[in-house]
Amino acid sequence: MQTMDKGKTGENSEMPRAERALQEIRKDILSMAFAPGEPVSERALEERYGMSRTPIRAALAALTAEGLIVRDPRRGYMIAPIDLQEIHDLFEFREELEDTAIRLACRRAKTEDLAALRRTVERGRTDFKVEDWMASGLDVHVELAALSGNPFLRDAVHSAVGRALRLRWLLASDEAQREAAYQEHSELLDLIAKGDEDEAARKVRLHTRAVRDQILAAVEGARRFLGARGVVDQNTGQ
Repeated sequence: MQTMDKGKTGENSEMPRAERALQEIRKDILSMAFAPGEPVSERALEERYGMSRTPIRAALAALTAEGLIVRDPRRGYMIAPIDLQEIHDLFEFREELEDTAIRLACRRAKTEDLAALRRTVERGRTDFKVEDWMASGLDVHVELAALSGNPFLRDAVHSAVGRALRLRWLLASDEAQREAAYQEHSELLDLIAKGDEDEAARKVRLHTRAVRDQILAAVEGARRFLGARGVVDQNTGQ
């Protein structure tokens, strides 16, 4: 691997080195610049990011706690493979969380906050770039939860959506799926504005299941690209 150009660190250059290492490695994992199941070493990461061992080790420890890195005492570090059972568990959790959050949003959302969120939804449709669409998709779900007025719900949704973020790169090139997401997010905002919590909860569950199914289909379609180490299926032991 080549040392990363200092110019690529941009605005992160003023951060403490450990935090900068964490952000840059996490970004490369989520964008799949590192493939699921790919082995990584401290030395290679030091060279790639132009940093010493101490911040790299701190970043690896944090990413291991986040579930994005796996530590093998015999082989060192590895980018966590895509776990199909984890996808099912994660979206089951999200479905319950977002049902509760959107019901509260129907009761508590302020007009100005809804208007701001509509602008975020629009950003995901215009001037498309993969990075912008990913950020917009994360913002929509987190800010929908924020409309509930409950910070614990918002933080839980942020964590759950963030865990699935790298999987959404498998969907980012599909224009039809981006348009479907735009339509579904817009419908949810309309239902919140009306205060129709039963229909909003039903719609958010359907949306969550649809995203799960799209991701599972995309993983299946990308198995050859991801390789034998890139996908774990607990039901088959592979």
